Amino acid sequence: MKPAAGLLRMARAVFGWSALACGLFMLAGWAGSSIPRNPGWSEARQGVEIMVESNGVHTAIVMPLVTAQKDWRSHFPIGDVDAKGRPFTHISVSWGEREVFLNTPTWGDLSPLTVLRIVGLGGDGLVHAQHYVRPAPSDNLRKLTLRAGEYRRLIERIEAIAPDAGTTTYPGYGRNDVFYDAPGQYTATNTCNQWTSDTLAAAGIRTGWWTPFAGGVMKWAPRPDES
Repeated sequence: MKPAAGLLRMARAVFGWSALACGLFMLAGWAGSSIPRNPGWSEARQGVEIMVESNGVHTAIVMPLVTAQKDWRSHFPIGDVDAKGRPFTHISVSWGEREVFLNTPTWGDLSPLTVLRIVGLGGDGLVHAQHYVRPAPSDNLRKLTLRAGEYRRLIERIEAIAPDAGTTTYPGYGRNDVFYDAPGQYTATNTCNQWTSDTLAAAGIRTGWWTPFAGGVMKWAPRPDES
């Protein structure tokens, strides 16, 4: 066998096995996200309105900036963003991988080497906080109404990764967002979207069991026309 032919066969084998592994991972993600946690949960008729947000790849939890139960400005000060003078009403919080958050402002900037590193070695956690003014429900911003006890549990879960006064901050993508150091290790099985569903599940909200992809989170949150 010629060396070139052997290398070509090896490359084909590597590509084939990689494609198979990727396909199995996606299938497992679909199956895992279809298994509900808190299957008996239903929305409250009245309560605290939160939103589940997605950009198609990454998910976040959007909450009122201030309620009787929690003033998120104690963890996410308005002074940490450039647009300090805007009348912000809501805060979007998500957890993710440090290098992806800081160095990939668009998904086109995500390199294959970064993906391979995360899959193989994982990465450090980072919190992304984005401030909004009266966000409107949409297909990518889906409203859920929580009872007081459910919102309290959600608060406790997010407080566990929320920054304090000494936490290092990093510039965001725009004038109304910022990044903070956060605990936790990002892996192929503990993704940003898994953090979202774990946080919702801890509050008692119905969501998928294993949700590595954004779609696995969003399919449990009703669209505005389904509410």
